[in-house]
Amino acid sequence: MGNKKRFFSKEMLIALVFGIVSGLPLALVFGTLSLWLKDFGVAYKTIGAFSLIRLPYSFKWLWAPVVENIKVPFLHKMGKRKSWALVSQFGLMMSIIGISCFNPNENILVIAFVALLISFFSATQDIVLDAFRVEMFLGSNKKEVDGATVYVLGYRFGCVISSAGAIGLASSLPWSVVYFIMGCLILLGMGAVILAEEPEKTKDRAVLRSKKIWKYTVLRPLVLFMQKKYWGVALVLVFVYRLSDAYFGPMAYPFYDDLGFSKIEIAYISKLYGMFATIIGGILGGLIVNKIGILKGLFVFAILQGVTNGLFIPLYYAGHNVLFLIFTISLENLTSGMATTVIIAFMSILCSKGYTATQYAILSSLPGFTRDVFASSSGVVLEFTSWPVFFVISSLLALPAVVLSWFLLKKRPDYLLKA
Repeated sequence: MGNKKRFFSKEMLIALVFGIVSGLPLALVFGTLSLWLKDFGVAYKTIGAFSLIRLPYSFKWLWAPVVENIKVPFLHKMGKRKSWALVSQFGLMMSIIGISCFNPNENILVIAFVALLISFFSATQDIVLDAFRVEMFLGSNKKEVDGATVYVLGYRFGCVISSAGAIGLASSLPWSVVYFIMGCLILLGMGAVILAEEPEKTKDRAVLRSKKIWKYTVLRPLVLFMQKKYWGVALVLVFVYRLSDAYFGPMAYPFYDDLGFSKIEIAYISKLYGMFATIIGGILGGLIVNKIGILKGLFVFAILQGVTNGLFIPLYYAGHNVLFLIFTISLENLTSGMATTVIIAFMSILCSKGYTATQYAILSSLPGFTRDVFASSSGVVLEFTSWPVFFVISSLLALPAVVLSWFLLKKRPDYLLKA
């Protein structure tokens, strides 16, 4: 009974809603947006280039100090976290509603700009809500774990709503109406922020300025990281490890659409089956890594990423085959869950005690940077080749990760052997 009360407390329900509104925007500037653009006949190269609008997610650590130290005019009396949360959520809501007012055929540049605003306000919201959640449960390890668990669950729900939910709605409603509805859902998050209690203020710390900021928040963590053996190889491995999947990402929904799958089929197969497989893959990945170690795990899962990407080639020739789509997506997402688990564990091990926040923030931005910048060329490659050739290229992009993880497996640096 105590567990039920704990998980259905006001704080936990607020953490759940925080997770939902954090997960909601990503698909709206990723897969769901790609399908919307495809419906309006936008070229593959343009759809691929839209990967660049998600760059704010990779660089949000740059303006996190502003959110941490600058007061919001007029609203700051509500509290630092609440005021910044409401500002970012209002901007996010208006950006999502705003993008619904434009036609991709007539206003593609405007849509790109507004989508960039969605990414910016979403990334800013993440900065605030992550800090809000941590401070809300500060002082109790059990509550911190429970809060994080509920938040992640909410995040998954948010992703499903803006992907499977939005695509399902688009089968019977115009895309403009769908995005308007998604924008209005941000009101849930604003309501949760208003109902939440501002976390108790910690003792004010003197704000480090100029050279001290550089020394203690950037330079020192980087110097410590570079003292690790083969740090350059480790850094590049983080950068390229999810490259194969990232390259296919912007083209996934257009590919399913080209094969003749309906929006309902895309929504429920690619997202619901895919989400379940990803969760199972994450759990399975953790169990396997605990059994065989981080180094072997990195190597094995790097190979599997390339192999499962290649499964889309027979799917292309099979055409509109629902069972084959379920099989392919389930395997691909299962592998994706494993790979995500091992690379997160790897990045965590690379961080130095006392500088974890800074080092992990920088490391975790690298896969996103790869996804958004490198994958932006995927549409151009597709237009000059074909789907089968595209998937061969996508599969081969797993090779750098295979080679680098094999190198570390052979060299066996001490700090990785302890994992």
